[in-house]
Amino acid sequence: MKKKSKQIAAWFCIILLVSLYVATFIISLLDFPGSGALFQACLAATIGVPILLWIYIWLYGKLKGRHTIASMDILQDADSSDREEL
Repeated sequence: MKKKSKQIAAWFCIILLVSLYVATFIISLLDFPGSGALFQACLAATIGVPILLWIYIWLYGKLKGRHTIASMDILQDADSSDREEL
């Protein structure tokens, strides 16, 4: 059941990001009052949402004490395995 909830959350994030990209593209083609501000908001969300999602995953891992895809210790793991080979 836990894997199912992660898959639903992942699909939600994918759909959110794709819809932001599509909205940014469509708004860039339209010309109506306020479209410039809306375009800037879409661009900001296109950059901000993935960053916020990464921070959320990282913070979840820190609070739960688990290793996630956003953990900062990936390079440390690679360095320790390189040292073991020497």
